[in-house]
Amino acid sequence: MKKLSLLAVLACCGMLVYAQKTKQTVDKRLTGIDTALSRLLKDWNAPGFAVAVVEKDKVIYSKGFGYSDYEAKKPVTPNTLFAIGSCTKAFTSSLLGILEKEGKLSLNKKVTEYLPTLQFFNNEMNNGVTSIDLMSHRTGLPRHDFSWYLFTTKSRDSLIERVQYLEPSATLRERWQYNNFMFLVQGVLAEKLTGKSWEANIRERIFTPLGMSRSNLSVDDLPKDNDAAIGYRLKNDSINSSVTEMANWVITWINDGKFEGKEVLPAGYITKAFSSHMSTGGGYPGKTNPDIYFSDYGLGWSLSSYRGHYRVDHGGNIDGFSANTSFFPADSIGVIVLTNQNGSPIPALARNIIIDKLFGLKYINWSGDRKKELEKSKKEAKEAEGTKQSSRVTGTKPSHGLKEYEGNFNHPGYGDAGVYWRNDSLFSNMGKDSVWLRHYHYDVFEIKGFDRQDGLDTTEGGTKINFRTGEDGKISGFTASLEPNVKPIEFSYKPKARPLTRQELEKYTGEYSLAGMTAKVYLKSEILYVFVPGQPEYETVYTGDHTFKLKVLDGYSVKFDVSGNEANALTFIQPNGNFKAVKKK
Repeated sequence: MKKLSLLAVLACCGMLVYAQKTKQTVDKRLTGIDTALSRLLKDWNAPGFAVAVVEKDKVIYSKGFGYSDYEAKKPVTPNTLFAIGSCTKAFTSSLLGILEKEGKLSLNKKVTEYLPTLQFFNNEMNNGVTSIDLMSHRTGLPRHDFSWYLFTTKSRDSLIERVQYLEPSATLRERWQYNNFMFLVQGVLAEKLTGKSWEANIRERIFTPLGMSRSNLSVDDLPKDNDAAIGYRLKNDSINSSVTEMANWVITWINDGKFEGKEVLPAGYITKAFSSHMSTGGGYPGKTNPDIYFSDYGLGWSLSSYRGHYRVDHGGNIDGFSANTSFFPADSIGVIVLTNQNGSPIPALARNIIIDKLFGLKYINWSGDRKKELEKSKKEAKEAEGTKQSSRVTGTKPSHGLKEYEGNFNHPGYGDAGVYWRNDSLFSNMGKDSVWLRHYHYDVFEIKGFDRQDGLDTTEGGTKINFRTGEDGKISGFTASLEPNVKPIEFSYKPKARPLTRQELEKYTGEYSLAGMTAKVYLKSEILYVFVPGQPEYETVYTGDHTFKLKVLDGYSVKFDVSGNEANALTFIQPNGNFKAVKKK
């Protein structure tokens, strides 16, 4: 992952307008397009991008601009591979459209019927969520992106297990909420119905029939290609493709699912996919562009009007890359724009510039207008920052010594977070990343980034985590606002299991007198259990110092008194007090 130096860009601005020359006759409607698109490189300090335009079943324009590798001055070509990010969604949903035609599922039946291992937060969702709901972002779930993006796991199945712990922020079909997780579910559903991986399904059912031979599905595979872009500023589960091969994908949609006369996608599914299934916003025309109105979502596609034309498109942003895939089905026109700039406006701007020329529409300075909007928003943000009042309570300190906050913490819908103490500061391993926990006030800390080159991030602000203390006085967990649309995510302290041999555990077993009752401690395999009459048996986890946590009860543990190599008493440690039991002879 690389960062593009702004100074380097400005110093070499003369080189930035470089456009890959190709031997093609430019459509008269696109006269001057090279100059207009080249200007975007300088306007937005971008390393490079590629464009392809299709009409009916032909590519009428394709070109690369700038560099796929800025440092090496390697030019972008129409065959350069880029990560397409969320433009992948339409590929995943199409698999289910194909499987529906084959009779393997109905898109309108509840998804848990086909994927029993999938469970949602409540029964309304379990009994109601269909594949259509997954594909149109209307399940009621907000993004919960940190669960898969930050707290990564080794398998998609383990991510699916997390869904039941992800809280919804709306009822089923109440409102549109973008959710990447539900497209992961679609991929797993396709895997279970076919017995093949998501990657194999995409290759066999889409890439191969469309001749997308260089497109791949792995960040690891992207740099292996001789003509692959470097992402400036990479992540799995995104398709990597070129505008040349993406053109075949768009041609298929324009031609009712057929490519070179052969059906790749069912025509019935095509109609469903770019028909409206959920409104994404009000869509009332604004004063600036009154002929741009309505905003809906189909199946893996965004739907909107564009100056009197019906537009189907989807953007994509993934670390270091931005993309836009669009087509106008009533006009049989499509545009693909891929760039190796993070969070770039170029794909949407280039698309609009091209379409305006093809449709002969009145000129709009899209890039200039976008710059003005950006400057205005920056100014407003700066002004708002000046009026912002901090809620920080100065002069406070943590309730515990920093080392006492150390431990492993878990939320079943997110995963594990380790907190550790180094050099008078707290740090956390949250999934794949390590972060600095800067003290804010009391037991509240701010999550701040750090790296070896830039050091610690000392700027104001950041997601806050709030440690809580159990009745035993020890740190029992923390909350963090990782999903703004639901209550803070609660991570509970998770004792680190310290394995003991069966021989070591034997000394704790036996019967203990407890207020006229007999508590029993015994082994099953290599696990110590505690049983008190009238209660279920409790599995324990060893946490050190002859102490065992009751696995299913937070705040409950037993500590044994040991003399020599034999336990003679135990103490039940629980929120309402400590209770000692003496071992029977």
